[in-house]
Amino acid sequence: MRRLFWLGVGVAAGITLSRKAGEKAKQATPTGMAANLGDAIRELGGALGEFGAEVRAGMAEREQVLTEEVTRRSGIRTGSWHQAGAPDAPVSARDEGRARRADGANRTASP
Repeated sequence: MRRLFWLGVGVAAGITLSRKAGEKAKQATPTGMAANLGDAIRELGGALGEFGAEVRAGMAEREQVLTEEVTRRSGIRTGSWHQAGAPDAPVSARDEGRARRADGANRTASP
């Protein structure tokens, strides 16, 4: 019975090691290396995207703090130039044309 147990353990270990060796050999091929490189680039792109999102969030937060400080010290309400729907945000002629087309008026005019 003990010999049968150790035979089973040996067979299981052999199969496991054989599969792992096959995976390592596949990774050493040009196709495997290309897949690893692709995964690394994809991971780097994701990390850069997250970093950019964090920077934008920090910038927006800092802008809000500065806007509140200017308003508190001067008493003048300042609006964020890029806030959608801000009452004091500047509107260009191009934006007005887009708004008219969105409403259905003046469809033939070009921006």
